[in-house]
Amino acid sequence: MRILKRLAALAAACATSVLMLPDALAAEGAVWAPKAWEMGMQPAAGPLKARTIELHDLVLVIITLITLFVGGLLMWVMYRYNSRRNQASSQNSHNTVLEIAWTVLPVLILVIIAIPSFRLIYYQDRTPDPDMTVKVNGHQWYWSYNYPDQGGFEFDSHYIMDEDLKPGQLRLLAVDNEMIIPVGKKVRILTNSTDVIHSFFIPSLGVQRYAIPGRAVETWLEASEPGVFYGQCNQICGENHSRMPIAIRAVAQADFDKWVTTQKKAAAARLPKYALQ
Repeated sequence: MRILKRLAALAAACATSVLMLPDALAAEGAVWAPKAWEMGMQPAAGPLKARTIELHDLVLVIITLITLFVGGLLMWVMYRYNSRRNQASSQNSHNTVLEIAWTVLPVLILVIIAIPSFRLIYYQDRTPDPDMTVKVNGHQWYWSYNYPDQGGFEFDSHYIMDEDLKPGQLRLLAVDNEMIIPVGKKVRILTNSTDVIHSFFIPSLGVQRYAIPGRAVETWLEASEPGVFYGQCNQICGENHSRMPIAIRAVAQADFDKWVTTQKKAAAARLPKYALQ
């Protein structure tokens, strides 16, 4: 009983710490992050994740039916063809119909899975008419974001150390500078790396792309509602691999425009005098 009480208290504490949000964040939208005792995937916050969940559900149904069929067949064989019922072993070694069936049926199943899989891959690979572009560069161990369509300003995003966390900020997920995007806009993402291979992964938006040195890898994302969407580098990249969180904040277009103006002024203030002449 003591163990059960301790586990219940631990679960309640984890849930409280994960779900507790500062008033400012709660007012600006939901927080999309891992939840305590979460067993399934995060809900969809954009079209990419929605299609990913659709494919997942399709494959889950298929593999469940296969598992039930194979399990039932195994039980039937164990019951019908055990040694007690069959004192003399069968001499059958070939069955053309069965051999064709267990060759053709798996191929058909794989085709059924492959068609939506390839459609999803092509869907998330390119966006024909992006509303804006963000260049994402991975470093050991932080991210930098560049906005070429908004004047080319750039900033770094580091994780916040435990001792510097403010109330409501999520451990190993909160960052000092969030990537800001407008709600409902297609944002083309170009990933790159300055050192080793990283991975740009935001579960709730359905985005996962490698950041490879010397190579620009394209994908896109779209947030369907305001909020903060958390992710992490999920390609082991060195000692502080777990200290590379991603935080994307989706805001209204008007708020995004104000933020861009502020960032441009801040970038201009950082430039040396000779660069302004």
